[in-house]
Amino acid sequence: MKTFTKDSLIKQLEELAKMGWIINGRFGNHGGIGNTLEDYLGIEENNLPIPNAAEWELKTQRLSTTSLTTLFHMEPSPTAIKFVPQIFLPNYGWPHQEAGKKYSADERSFRQTISGLGPTSRGFGVVVDRVEQKVKITFEHSLISTEHAAWTNENKHVPHLALDPQPYWGFDDLRNKAGTKLLNCFYVQANVKKLDGIEYYHYRRVTKLSKFNFDNFLNQIEQGNVLIDFDARTGHNHGTKFRLRQHHFADLYENVEVVVDYPSLSLEK
Repeated sequence: MKTFTKDSLIKQLEELAKMGWIINGRFGNHGGIGNTLEDYLGIEENNLPIPNAAEWELKTQRLSTTSLTTLFHMEPSPTAIKFVPQIFLPNYGWPHQEAGKKYSADERSFRQTISGLGPTSRGFGVVVDRVEQKVKITFEHSLISTEHAAWTNENKHVPHLALDPQPYWGFDDLRNKAGTKLLNCFYVQANVKKLDGIEYYHYRRVTKLSKFNFDNFLNQIEQGNVLIDFDARTGHNHGTKFRLRQHHFADLYENVEVVVDYPSLSLEK
Protein backbone atom coordinates (compact mmCIF):
# COMPACT_ATOMS: atom_id res chain seq x y z
CA MET A 1 0.00 0.00 0.00
CA LYS A 2 1.32 3.42 -0.87
CA THR A 3 1.57 6.12 1.76
CA PHE A 4 0.71 9.81 1.69
CA THR A 5 1.80 12.98 3.33
CA LYS A 6 -1.11 15.29 4.00
CA ASP A 7 0.15 17.61 1.26
CA SER A 8 0.49 14.81 -1.29
CA LEU A 9 -3.02 13.59 -0.46
CA ILE A 10 -4.44 17.07 -1.00
CA LYS A 11 -2.59 17.28 -4.31
CA GLN A 12 -4.09 13.99 -5.46
CA LEU A 13 -7.59 15.07 -4.41
CA GLU A 14 -7.10 18.33 -6.36
CA GLU A 15 -6.21 16.27 -9.43
CA LEU A 16 -9.29 14.12 -8.91
CA ALA A 17 -11.52 17.21 -8.78
CA LYS A 18 -10.05 18.39 -12.09
CA MET A 19 -10.84 15.02 -13.71
CA GLY A 20 -14.56 15.82 -13.53
CA TRP A 21 -17.14 13.04 -13.56
CA ILE A 22 -15.84 9.63 -12.42
CA ILE A 23 -17.87 6.47 -13.02
CA ASN A 24 -18.97 4.47 -9.96
CA GLY A 25 -16.37 1.75 -9.62
CA ARG A 26 -18.68 -0.43 -7.50
CA PHE A 27 -21.76 -0.85 -9.69
CA GLY A 28 -24.96 -1.22 -7.72
CA ASN A 29 -23.23 -0.40 -4.42
CA HIS A 30 -24.92 2.45 -2.55
CA GLY A 31 -21.60 3.14 -0.85
CA GLY A 32 -19.92 3.51 -4.20
CA ILE A 33 -18.97 7.15 -3.59
CA GLY A 34 -16.54 6.15 -0.84
CA ASN A 35 -15.44 2.90 -2.48
CA THR A 36 -14.67 4.63 -5.78
CA LEU A 37 -12.54 7.21 -3.98
CA GLU A 38 -10.65 4.46 -2.12
CA ASP A 39 -10.00 2.68 -5.41
CA TYR A 40 -8.66 5.89 -6.97
CA LEU A 41 -6.31 6.46 -4.03
CA GLY A 42 -5.31 2.79 -3.86
CA ILE A 43 -6.27 2.31 -0.20
CA GLU A 44 -8.38 -0.18 1.72
CA GLU A 45 -11.38 0.98 3.76
CA ASN A 46 -11.08 4.58 4.97
CA ASN A 47 -7.89 4.56 7.03
CA LEU A 48 -5.33 6.81 5.42
CA PRO A 49 -1.69 5.67 5.56
CA ILE A 50 -0.09 8.96 6.60
CA PRO A 51 3.16 8.21 8.48
CA ASN A 52 4.28 10.21 11.53
CA ALA A 53 0.86 11.80 12.09
CA ALA A 54 -2.23 11.24 14.18
CA GLU A 55 -4.65 8.79 12.61
CA TRP A 56 -6.67 10.16 9.72
CA GLU A 57 -9.72 8.88 7.91
CA LEU A 58 -11.60 9.62 4.71
CA LYS A 59 -15.26 10.51 5.03
CA THR A 60 -17.41 11.01 1.94
CA GLN A 61 -20.78 12.59 1.36
CA ARG A 62 -23.09 13.43 -1.51
CA LEU A 63 -23.46 17.19 -1.64
CA SER A 64 -27.16 17.04 -2.46
CA THR A 65 -28.25 14.47 0.12
CA THR A 66 -30.45 15.12 3.16
CA SER A 67 -29.99 11.70 4.77
CA LEU A 68 -28.43 11.30 8.21
CA THR A 69 -24.91 9.99 8.73
CA THR A 70 -24.30 7.43 11.48
CA LEU A 71 -21.47 8.59 13.75
CA PHE A 72 -21.37 5.58 16.07
CA HIS A 73 -23.48 2.98 17.90
CA MET A 74 -23.85 3.12 21.68
CA GLU A 75 -26.52 1.68 23.96
CA PRO A 76 -27.76 3.79 26.91
CA SER A 77 -26.76 3.23 30.51
CA PRO A 78 -27.27 1.46 32.80
CA THR A 79 -26.32 -1.10 30.13
CA ALA A 80 -27.16 -4.07 32.39
CA ILE A 81 -30.84 -3.12 32.16
CA LYS A 82 -30.82 -3.51 28.35
CA PHE A 83 -33.27 -0.66 27.91
CA VAL A 84 -34.24 -1.23 24.31
CA PRO A 85 -35.22 -4.93 24.36
CA GLN A 86 -36.26 -5.11 28.02
CA ILE A 87 -38.10 -1.81 28.59
CA PHE A 88 -38.74 0.21 25.44
CA LEU A 89 -39.94 -2.61 23.18
CA PRO A 90 -42.32 -4.46 25.53
CA ASN A 91 -43.62 -1.42 27.42
CA TYR A 92 -43.43 1.52 25.03
CA GLY A 93 -43.39 -0.26 21.67
CA TRP A 94 -46.21 -0.53 19.12
CA PRO A 95 -47.28 -3.20 16.63
CA HIS A 96 -44.79 -3.54 13.79
CA GLN A 97 -46.22 -2.58 10.39
CA GLU A 98 -45.31 -6.08 9.13
CA ALA A 99 -46.77 -7.90 12.15
CA GLY A 100 -48.81 -10.87 10.96
CA LYS A 101 -47.24 -10.58 7.50
CA LYS A 102 -43.46 -10.69 7.31
CA TYR A 103 -43.19 -11.23 11.08
CA SER A 104 -45.26 -12.93 13.74
CA ALA A 105 -48.53 -11.33 14.83
CA ASP A 106 -47.05 -10.12 18.13
CA GLU A 107 -44.00 -8.41 16.57
CA ARG A 108 -43.46 -4.97 18.10
CA SER A 109 -41.44 -1.96 17.00
CA PHE A 110 -39.60 0.84 18.77
CA ARG A 111 -38.20 3.25 16.19
CA GLN A 112 -37.55 6.83 17.28
CA THR A 113 -35.19 9.48 15.98
CA ILE A 114 -34.94 11.94 18.84
CA SER A 115 -33.75 15.55 18.60
CA GLY A 116 -32.68 18.03 21.23
CA LEU A 117 -35.05 20.60 19.70
CA GLY A 118 -38.14 19.05 21.22
CA PRO A 119 -40.09 15.86 21.85
CA THR A 120 -41.15 13.41 19.16
CA SER A 121 -44.84 12.89 18.45
CA ARG A 122 -44.67 10.01 20.94
CA GLY A 123 -43.34 12.23 23.74
CA PHE A 124 -39.66 11.22 23.75
CA GLY A 125 -36.90 13.81 23.99
CA VAL A 126 -33.20 14.20 24.72
CA VAL A 127 -31.57 16.69 27.07
CA VAL A 128 -27.94 17.54 27.81
CA ASP A 129 -27.55 17.77 31.58
CA ARG A 130 -24.26 19.54 32.25
CA VAL A 131 -24.73 19.38 36.03
CA GLU A 132 -25.05 15.59 36.15
CA GLN A 133 -22.72 15.21 33.14
CA LYS A 134 -25.22 13.08 31.23
CA VAL A 135 -27.16 13.04 27.97
CA LYS A 136 -30.62 11.80 29.00
CA ILE A 137 -33.67 10.40 27.24
CA THR A 138 -36.92 11.90 28.53
CA PHE A 139 -40.56 10.88 28.18
CA GLU A 140 -43.68 12.98 28.79
CA HIS A 141 -47.09 11.34 28.34
CA SER A 142 -48.81 14.75 28.04
CA LEU A 143 -46.77 15.52 24.91
CA ILE A 144 -47.96 12.51 22.90
CA SER A 145 -49.74 13.55 19.71
CA THR A 146 -53.40 12.61 19.27
CA GLU A 147 -52.39 10.64 16.16
CA HIS A 148 -51.03 8.01 18.53
CA ALA A 149 -54.26 7.56 20.53
CA ALA A 150 -54.41 3.85 19.78
CA TRP A 151 -50.87 3.41 21.07
CA THR A 152 -51.56 5.25 24.33
CA ASN A 153 -54.77 3.29 24.88
CA GLU A 154 -52.95 0.00 24.34
CA ASN A 155 -50.19 0.94 26.80
CA LYS A 156 -52.25 2.55 29.57
CA HIS A 157 -50.22 0.80 32.27
CA VAL A 158 -46.85 2.36 31.36
CA PRO A 159 -46.75 5.49 29.13
CA HIS A 160 -48.39 7.61 31.85
CA LEU A 161 -45.26 7.06 33.95
CA ALA A 162 -41.91 8.81 33.70
CA LEU A 163 -38.95 6.70 32.67
CA ASP A 164 -37.53 5.18 35.85
CA PRO A 165 -34.66 4.54 35.76
CA GLN A 166 -33.91 7.13 33.12
CA PRO A 167 -31.68 5.99 30.25
CA TYR A 168 -28.58 8.10 29.72
CA TRP A 169 -25.05 8.33 28.35
CA GLY A 170 -22.37 9.64 30.73
CA PHE A 171 -20.18 12.41 29.33
CA ASP A 172 -16.98 10.45 29.95
CA ASP A 173 -18.29 7.38 28.11
CA LEU A 174 -19.57 9.51 25.23
CA ARG A 175 -16.33 11.48 25.02
CA ASN A 176 -14.29 8.29 24.78
CA LYS A 177 -16.58 6.72 22.18
CA ALA A 178 -16.88 9.83 20.01
CA GLY A 179 -13.18 10.62 20.30
CA THR A 180 -12.34 7.13 19.06
CA LYS A 181 -14.81 7.16 16.17
CA LEU A 182 -14.55 10.77 15.04
CA LEU A 183 -10.89 10.88 14.16
CA ASN A 184 -9.13 13.58 12.20
CA CYS A 185 -10.49 13.33 8.69
CA PHE A 186 -10.46 14.53 5.14
CA TYR A 187 -14.14 15.18 4.47
CA VAL A 188 -14.72 14.72 0.73
CA GLN A 189 -17.99 15.88 -0.82
CA ALA A 190 -19.14 15.07 -4.33
CA ASN A 191 -21.89 15.90 -6.76
CA VAL A 192 -23.70 12.85 -8.11
CA LYS A 193 -25.46 12.20 -11.38
CA LYS A 194 -26.96 9.11 -12.98
CA LEU A 195 -26.90 8.31 -16.69
CA ASP A 196 -28.43 5.15 -18.12
CA GLY A 197 -28.70 3.73 -14.62
CA ILE A 198 -25.02 4.29 -13.80
CA GLU A 199 -23.81 6.75 -11.15
CA TYR A 200 -21.02 9.25 -11.73
CA TYR A 201 -19.27 11.35 -9.08
CA HIS A 202 -17.53 14.69 -9.20
CA TYR A 203 -15.36 14.94 -6.08
CA ARG A 204 -15.23 18.70 -5.80
CA ARG A 205 -14.89 19.79 -2.19
CA VAL A 206 -12.43 18.59 0.44
CA THR A 207 -12.30 19.87 4.02
CA LYS A 208 -9.54 18.96 6.45
CA LEU A 209 -11.02 18.43 9.93
CA SER A 210 -8.95 17.89 13.05
CA LYS A 211 -9.21 18.03 16.84
CA PHE A 212 -12.67 16.72 17.66
CA ASN A 213 -14.35 18.98 20.25
CA PHE A 214 -16.69 17.29 22.73
CA ASP A 215 -18.36 20.54 23.78
CA ASN A 216 -19.20 21.17 20.13
CA PHE A 217 -20.69 17.68 19.98
CA LEU A 218 -22.95 18.42 22.96
CA ASN A 219 -23.96 21.74 21.42
CA GLN A 220 -24.93 19.98 18.21
CA ILE A 221 -27.18 17.61 20.20
CA GLU A 222 -28.95 20.62 21.71
CA GLN A 223 -29.23 22.29 18.31
CA GLY A 224 -30.82 19.22 16.77
CA ASN A 225 -27.99 18.35 14.40
CA VAL A 226 -26.79 15.28 16.30
CA LEU A 227 -29.75 12.96 16.85
CA ILE A 228 -30.28 9.71 18.75
CA ASP A 229 -31.85 6.94 16.74
CA PHE A 230 -33.53 3.85 18.23
CA ASP A 231 -34.27 1.12 15.70
CA ALA A 232 -35.55 -2.11 17.17
CA ARG A 233 -38.20 -4.72 16.68
CA THR A 234 -39.03 -7.75 18.78
CA GLY A 235 -36.88 -10.05 16.67
CA HIS A 236 -33.85 -7.77 16.36
CA ASN A 237 -32.31 -4.63 17.86
CA HIS A 238 -30.46 -2.80 15.07
CA GLY A 239 -28.63 -0.77 17.70
CA THR A 240 -28.90 2.73 19.13
CA LYS A 241 -27.10 5.24 16.93
CA PHE A 242 -25.86 8.79 17.23
CA ARG A 243 -26.52 10.31 13.81
CA LEU A 244 -25.61 13.61 12.19
CA ARG A 245 -27.55 15.90 9.88
CA GLN A 246 -25.74 16.46 6.62
CA HIS A 247 -23.32 19.38 6.26
CA HIS A 248 -22.56 19.57 10.00
CA PHE A 249 -19.36 17.51 10.19
CA ALA A 250 -17.27 20.66 10.41
CA ASP A 251 -19.23 21.78 13.49
CA LEU A 252 -17.70 18.92 15.51
CA TYR A 253 -14.06 19.97 15.11
CA GLU A 254 -11.84 22.82 16.24
CA ASN A 255 -9.69 23.00 13.12
CA VAL A 256 -11.55 23.32 9.82
CA GLU A 257 -9.80 24.07 6.53
CA VAL A 258 -11.29 23.81 3.04
CA VAL A 259 -8.38 22.53 0.93
CA VAL A 260 -10.19 21.80 -2.37
CA ASP A 261 -13.20 23.69 -3.70
CA TYR A 262 -13.74 23.03 -7.40
CA PRO A 263 -16.69 24.58 -9.29
CA SER A 264 -19.73 22.42 -10.07
CA LEU A 265 -19.82 20.81 -13.50
CA SER A 266 -22.82 20.39 -15.78
CA LEU A 267 -24.99 17.34 -15.16
CA GLU A 268 -25.26 16.77 -18.88
CA LYS A 269 -23.25 14.16 -20.79
